[in-house]
Amino acid sequence: MIDPTGGDPTGGDDLFDSDPGTGLDGVPMARATVGDLQTLLEDLILTVEQAKSAALSASKAVIDRAAFAQNLHLLRDALPEELRQARHMVREREAFVAQANEQAREIIARAKAKGAELVSETQIMAEAVEEANILVRNAEQQSSQIRLDAEDAVGVSLEDLDELLTRLLTEVRYRRQELLEPRQASPDVPY
Repeated sequence: MIDPTGGDPTGGDDLFDSDPGTGLDGVPMARATVGDLQTLLEDLILTVEQAKSAALSASKAVIDRAAFAQNLHLLRDALPEELRQARHMVREREAFVAQANEQAREIIARAKAKGAELVSETQIMAEAVEEANILVRNAEQQSSQIRLDAEDAVGVSLEDLDELLTRLLTEVRYRRQELLEPRQASPDVPY
């Protein structure tokens, strides 16, 4: 029967953690195209839609577990590497967001402790917001300045390279012209 909770029927806890380079029989697999993935999904949908209803249930069905699991394995193994990389990037982003949230909680806790020492909590919150805004503006200005400096440096380097290549081209043309000019006959030297 199909698990109505949507859990993984194979017992694995993550579709993306298996070895992406081999099939069920251990033979290396090539990555599938979008069309291959759609065909596998359509086969799975068709298997579920054509499954016989379980006894006394309209929402549960009886299917060939081995065939269905094999198709799920094929689908998982055919997923593009970019999907695995994107999932890894999402995990890294989530970890970064969690760390940023923890830092934010620490800043808020410090601000609240400071507020207990001062007369006006509103003033402290305004100062914290202003300080955060200043930090953001400074970071944006520094980023912009770094980008402008890099563009200037590249521009100067390209200008220097242009001048060098122009001088070299002028020198090559001059030497070529020298080679094409007829040579003067050497003066007769008396014996």
